[in-house]
Amino acid sequence: MDGRNFILKGDICYSKTRTSLATAEQSFLVCAEGKSAGVFSQVSQIPLPYRAFPYIDHTGKLIIPGLVDLHIHAPQFAFRSLGMDLELLDWLETRAFPEEAKYQDTGYALRAYTALVKDLQQGPNTRICLFGTVHVPATLLLMELLENSGLVCMAGKVNMDRNSPDTLREQDAACSVAATREWLERCGTYTRCKPILTPRFIPSCTDELLRGLSEIQQQYNLPLQSHLSENLKEIAWVQALCPQSSCYGDAYTRFNLFGGPVPTIMAHCVYSGNEEIALMQRQGVHVAHCPQSNMNLSSGIAPVRRYLEAGLSVGLGSDVAGGAHTSMFRAMTDAIGVSKLRRCTGTGAEAPLTLEEVFYLGTQGGGSFFGQVGSFEAGYEFDALVMEDPHPVPPFPLSLRERLERIVGCSDERDILEKYVQGILLPR
Repeated sequence: MDGRNFILKGDICYSKTRTSLATAEQSFLVCAEGKSAGVFSQVSQIPLPYRAFPYIDHTGKLIIPGLVDLHIHAPQFAFRSLGMDLELLDWLETRAFPEEAKYQDTGYALRAYTALVKDLQQGPNTRICLFGTVHVPATLLLMELLENSGLVCMAGKVNMDRNSPDTLREQDAACSVAATREWLERCGTYTRCKPILTPRFIPSCTDELLRGLSEIQQQYNLPLQSHLSENLKEIAWVQALCPQSSCYGDAYTRFNLFGGPVPTIMAHCVYSGNEEIALMQRQGVHVAHCPQSNMNLSSGIAPVRRYLEAGLSVGLGSDVAGGAHTSMFRAMTDAIGVSKLRRCTGTGAEAPLTLEEVFYLGTQGGGSFFGQVGSFEAGYEFDALVMEDPHPVPPFPLSLRERLERIVGCSDERDILEKYVQGILLPR
């Protein structure tokens, strides 16, 4: 038997559907060989093979699934909160690109990435998708740190061979493709941090480079992450660069880099129209909604409810350093807030998102990119947080849903008592 066999007792909460929570007070959550075997209200209901498992009593504490960040720029962690008075394209030129160029120095990368990984270990996220930089050594260093962190991640070497500063632009498409192949060969032994193809976005990648990445994707069957329809100026730029494409998403589709048989994340999708939404739905593209970044960089407010009702797979992203906070609890709070602004400013008529919906986005919704992740239903991988109620506790009784609502809105890393990933307890 696997050593990851135990039972947690506590107040358990997880998403049952996109719009409903499963809540179970004073109940038992079984981990069997690193996967959830289900939630049971009585010991007598636990299947016999599991009843002898070690028992951990967290009476009065809240137990929820680990959170999922579908979009973070690892090299930007060091300058969070700086340049927030700029819009996207200006911010990239003055803040993001100069910082990312520093990662040619692996000593600098080690200091910066060590700080990032420590923050991620202490926070509530258990699954994370990360952009690295164009530099192979620094990206391998990031992946090694993540591999040893206990988290489960996907990280990518970024591709950029046009419309980029000299300090970041790769010499040409052939060099970028060759560097990507070198990176893939050298990270092949990692088991917890897997590679993901990462063309930064259409403006930074020539057609030749995108064709080369498509060949690599087909050869290695790799997932892909990039950006889509984040900013109106960016969209106009893509249209000028790719006049033959009917929409931004179609520019990726022409190179078979937009979903289909291989999992794909597109971050932001603030201005995706009917054609692009239909294309994402057909191709199974996952949307990473990054509400704080979209506010900070004046991009706009994504019509998330429209995507959900269209059947798209949607999760949340911090988009550090466009967003200043790595915690998906903050992303949940911001997602509700911007959905209200979208409605009250007349940007859209959709109803605002609910607690149930944003909790789903931050757990099972984003977790679906990794497989059966983000729930305590039987068969899901056992990623879990044991949470203390944020202090001070109100002087009146709270329902389990209300306690979850306070944790989403008020908690920080000090309220995380235990953190499990694939049934393994991470040190704190």
